[in-house]
Amino acid sequence: MKGNKIGIFGGTFNPIHYGHLRAAEEAREVIGLREVIFIPSGNPPLKEEDLAPAEHRYEMTRLSIETNPLFHISDIECRRPEKSYTVETLASLKESHPEREFYLILGIDSFLDIPSWYQPERLTELTNFVIVSRPGFRFSILSGRIAVDADILSGLDSGDIKIYKIPHGSGREVFLLNITPLDISATAIRGLVRSGMSIKYLLPELVESYIISNRLYQLKSER
Repeated sequence: MKGNKIGIFGGTFNPIHYGHLRAAEEAREVIGLREVIFIPSGNPPLKEEDLAPAEHRYEMTRLSIETNPLFHISDIECRRPEKSYTVETLASLKESHPEREFYLILGIDSFLDIPSWYQPERLTELTNFVIVSRPGFRFSILSGRIAVDADILSGLDSGDIKIYKIPHGSGREVFLLNITPLDISATAIRGLVRSGMSIKYLLPELVESYIISNRLYQLKSER
């Protein structure tokens, strides 16, 4: 039932941008999710360059979704002093809300990395997956990783197929979803800030203002 279908969108959100927000919106609408919960990572296992403190990334995410009543945010990972693992987050959410069916939204590249995540087998038992397209990555790269015909993957890559559902051996489902291609990256945004260039129209205005007022992502000598 739609009322029990909850999207989970985790990440460093360093910073969050329109690519993230559009992916969540299209997944919510096409899959029929009741809501999407954004979960900024607190202390991710693999820290990326120029990682802003968790409290800043949480606040930027909160500001970015405040106009969408179907988007929510959780600080479940930001409150943890230890490393943040997706499997532990989902286990905690499932324990608190056993009636809910969770759908983990992630890009093709992140899905390919799952075997290297903490307890990947357990993760596949806790959640369904919504694998969304991402510029620079093709669904055909998933060949051999998931049981799906090569023609389906080609159809997704060409845009002829919008969504395809695959049953997973764990009893869960995997959705392959073609979304609007927005070639925006947090890495590029941080680079623009360091170069003193505009980041307008790449992310919500409130997030842009927050980055500027808190002097995030600037060169250390400029902070």
